[in-house]
Amino acid sequence: QVQLVESGGGLVQPGGSLRLSCKASGSTRSIRAIGWFRQAPGKEREGAACLDWRDGSTQYGGFVKGRFTISRDVVNNTVYLEMNSLKPEDTAVYYCAADRWGSSCHFYLNYGMDYWGNGTLVTVSS
Repeated sequence: QVQLVESGGGLVQPGGSLRLSCKASGSTRSIRAIGWFRQAPGKEREGAACLDWRDGSTQYGGFVKGRFTISRDVVNNTVYLEMNSLKPEDTAVYYCAADRWGSSCHFYLNYGMDYWGNGTLVTVSS
């Protein structure tokens, strides 16, 4: 089992930036990919960013358009999502997720992962 705990959400003005953190614990050696997803009220979940734990490669959801960056601290089993140029439509609960099966980030962004955190709320508003 892998446990994921997100932090860093909050209220930010349009155009602002925010950095989310996700601390993984438990069977972290089994992780093959880790990512960030979001879900806004009344909308379906979207894949925001994915990082292949084996080689560090990354992939992003289409709506990101260069505004978000996923990165990792391997020593501390922590993943970050740096979000810039935030828009009101980025308001959502952001979830950290991890998977152990070794599929592609393209697959994960579309279909999700095995393990999920409880989410952290990001509100973009003036």
